Amino acid sequence: MTLHPELLERLFTTMVRIRRFDEKTTELFNAGLVKGTAHSYVGEEAVAAGACANLRPDDAIVGNHRGHGHCIAKGARIDLMMAELMGRATGYCKGLGGSMHIAALDLNIFGCNGIVAAGVPIGAGAALASRIRKSDRVVIAFFGDGGANQGVIHEAMNITAVWRLPLIFLCENNQYALSTASDRTTAGGIAARAAGYGIPGVRIDGNDVLAVYETVAQAVERGRAGQGPTLVEAVTYRWGGHSMRANLPDYRTKEEELEWMMRDPIARLESRLVEERLVPAPRLKELREQVESELDRAVAFATASPEPTVELMEASVYAPHVRVSEPAVRTGREITFAQALNEALHQEMRRDPRVFVMGEDVGLIGGIFGVTRGLREAFGEDRVRDTPISEATFLGMGVGAAAAGLRPVVEIQIFDFVTLTMDQIVNQAAKFRYMLGGTPTVPLVIRGPQGGGIRLAAQHSQSLEAWFVHVPGLVVIAPSTPYDAKGLLAAAIREDNPVIFLEHKVLYAQKGPVPEGEYAIPLGRADVKRAGTDVTVVAWQAMVQRALAAAADLAQEGVSVEVIDPRTLAPLDEETILGSVAKTGRLVIAHEAVKRGGFGAEVAALVAEKAIDCLDAPIARVAARHVPMPYNDSLERATIPTQQDIVEAIRGLI
Repeated sequence: MTLHPELLERLFTTMVRIRRFDEKTTELFNAGLVKGTAHSYVGEEAVAAGACANLRPDDAIVGNHRGHGHCIAKGARIDLMMAELMGRATGYCKGLGGSMHIAALDLNIFGCNGIVAAGVPIGAGAALASRIRKSDRVVIAFFGDGGANQGVIHEAMNITAVWRLPLIFLCENNQYALSTASDRTTAGGIAARAAGYGIPGVRIDGNDVLAVYETVAQAVERGRAGQGPTLVEAVTYRWGGHSMRANLPDYRTKEEELEWMMRDPIARLESRLVEERLVPAPRLKELREQVESELDRAVAFATASPEPTVELMEASVYAPHVRVSEPAVRTGREITFAQALNEALHQEMRRDPRVFVMGEDVGLIGGIFGVTRGLREAFGEDRVRDTPISEATFLGMGVGAAAAGLRPVVEIQIFDFVTLTMDQIVNQAAKFRYMLGGTPTVPLVIRGPQGGGIRLAAQHSQSLEAWFVHVPGLVVIAPSTPYDAKGLLAAAIREDNPVIFLEHKVLYAQKGPVPEGEYAIPLGRADVKRAGTDVTVVAWQAMVQRALAAAADLAQEGVSVEVIDPRTLAPLDEETILGSVAKTGRLVIAHEAVKRGGFGAEVAALVAEKAIDCLDAPIARVAARHVPMPYNDSLERATIPTQQDIVEAIRGLI
């Protein structure tokens, strides 16, 4: 391959800029200006420089915790990066992300990541967005030899190979995962693993920037041509320890470190450029001086920049919620809860071509509860995708596709399986906007069935809403009627924040009136299902119908019960709940999840903190027994709260 002098100068300058940035970062860390920690890329510069030199501005990358080099190679400004490392408001992430989370969406840098290998599914999602848009954009996902042993790497190689996505898996094998040598943790060669997925796998000298450039050029060409992913293992070496904070005992010999320093990627390129008269030495000296001047200006800019405010921090968690108006008329045909969800999906997919659905068995059979039935026939396999059983990765791909501008709806077939995806929900989706300074949006819906009542036992019957309400950045929706299900799912798909959309299994067959036309329901607005004056019952999902039945029974005894369905648990309509308690003076909270740590405790705390003077009796909670869900049908009925349990709780307050 013939390389133009301009490209050679750019490769050299990029490597020098990366090295000097991280050397300066070490100085600033020791001086107390860079806090927390940072992970030096010194010694590995050839990998990012050679790889990213093949990319167009519209191509994307995802980095890892050692990501300064990735960002600089993709074109990030070092003044904004330095400001971020100092925690300043002028940084790429406004001081909220720091070293491990730098991103620049305007440059299609989809973030570095503090969780090992977690960025790879996000990169795969960005590659999926490219495929759905029928674009020839490619994505490079950087990860280390330690990350190569994470399950999401294997899942992502499988799914991108099956779907022929334009993703380059670039493993920077610096031979140590923190302190443990890769030959003690990794069976077989990393590049050799590609054969198991039917994709090319190449092992190269990661300290030879020209070898990296040429190898990645072939992978990029393959990706642009629609031929699928490539795995590149670049063997390199980090000169320093795992991080600037790590005060660890020596785990490498001085002889080994010196041997690798003699293979300095910058010195190797510089010698070749001068010896082969490709770029003269004075020009290289000039380029180094330019980098020094740029770095001095970056440090001065960062040092003089203001720190972020609490107001900026709190405003960065959520994007503005979708603005919709609830219909004045709620009448319509009687259809089931599942059919109502299906109508919402059809409605939103017709309305917005960016909406797509993926999950296990959502396409060909339309989901095991029929919620996605007919979507594949109406919108095609590009927008209705049956996935492998790889929850962590296909959910992470939803995060990446959302960040890339699409609006994914990801089905978790049984919501207990969400435990396999918690990193991508809690550490990625929920924090993505915040860690990137409150700028990006993550319009992702994660939906599926939870709850018991159909004898599926302990691993298929949990009610987990409290987990997600606890996490800043997530919206949590839990409808109880077909009308609410259709309108709230439509709103969730239009929402610019990640949404956990919980559907109770026993409600799927429940029928109710649903308008035929398009509509959406505002988030954070409770619904008074029954007005009353003596006691307030707050209930959601399957407990709403039981609360209404309990209220009807007690009405015959002269007890007037108001039943409030929050519908959205986060954001919560506090005003409606507090207003009702102020009127009735009594509160019962009913939910199917176990009582300890359940969301009912949060509602009780809300009322205790803001309306305790209105209460004429203690707050009562009705919830499941503190046991996993049993298989035996009699025991399951004994575990889940009943209508009679709610009646007795109300009587106890009157």
